[in-house]
Amino acid sequence: MTTAFDPIELGGKRLANRVAMAPMTRSRAFGPNAEPTELMATYYAQRAGAGLIVTEGIQPSPVGQGYPDTPGLHTAGQVQAWKAVTDAVHREGGAIFAQLMHTGRIGHPSLLPDGLLPVGPSAVAAKGQVFTPAGPKEFVTPRELSEAEIRRTIADFADAARNAVEAGFDGVEIHGANGYLIHQFLAPGTNQRTDAWGGTTEGLIRFAVEVVAAVAEAIGGRRVGLRISPGNPYNDISEDNPREVYPALLNRLVDLDLAYLHLLEGPDRDLTARLRNAWPGTFVLNPFTHPDATGPDALKLIEDGSADMISYGALFLANPDLPRRLANGGPFNTPDQATFYGGDHRGYTDYPTLTG
Repeated sequence: MTTAFDPIELGGKRLANRVAMAPMTRSRAFGPNAEPTELMATYYAQRAGAGLIVTEGIQPSPVGQGYPDTPGLHTAGQVQAWKAVTDAVHREGGAIFAQLMHTGRIGHPSLLPDGLLPVGPSAVAAKGQVFTPAGPKEFVTPRELSEAEIRRTIADFADAARNAVEAGFDGVEIHGANGYLIHQFLAPGTNQRTDAWGGTTEGLIRFAVEVVAAVAEAIGGRRVGLRISPGNPYNDISEDNPREVYPALLNRLVDLDLAYLHLLEGPDRDLTARLRNAWPGTFVLNPFTHPDATGPDALKLIEDGSADMISYGALFLANPDLPRRLANGGPFNTPDQATFYGGDHRGYTDYPTLTG
């Protein structure tokens, strides 16, 4: 029987275990240049015991930023700063993928340079608010991307992937979940286009397919993962037929020989099983445990074959040595939600590890 503590081959790299650190926005890339800091290098190196670390969302272009103090991978300075992070993780024997996240309509003009506006597949504003340095602000109506701008955005993802490899990352994860740009194209509620980038199932999946294909061509498919969250209403997303759209998406991607598919699961466990069966490669699962965080019981999903790897978010945030704690049956530190976003080392690099 396969367990979470058995090694696994991923993209030609042998991982020590099947416990992944899920991507988590922490908003600690302070300064005008959206560059990672020495503190961030410490944070990720502390968690190098993960079979795989997936970083916080990293914007592939300036207009892709949706939150304060999130890092980028579109300048030479950012590439150089990320090298300190990847070097620190590799010194500890870890593997790390950069998550490329374009937030699309989720954001605010005050977070963007040079008078830029958030963009999306259609001019449909999200309901709700986003946090800005001036406090919470209502989401604005995004500017609909033109055909040429769609092509430029796809190229931005590919360029950022090349930058990630230059910065020493073992690969990239493309964020197609949680109501951000790729998810916005997949969802009819946000994608109201009538051209080839919307309308039909083939149109809805086209942007995701072309982004993944461009990134795979840029750095090799075995260095590329994709995260999806079918039916997830987060960030005011509306999907009326995820059982049709997502199997069609996977069908278009199977020949790219990707490193993995990362599923942020919703309550539809039957859809999870369908996607698991449809995906021939490594299947990483962030299981549906709402309202609780993913816990030790999720490891059984590896043992019963539901997943090849399990990703942990909040529990990994608070437990730098999580694989060791899971193997020992605990104990587990409790995450401090007040320090999730922004701040200094407190609630970031000061969680204790096991002794002895």
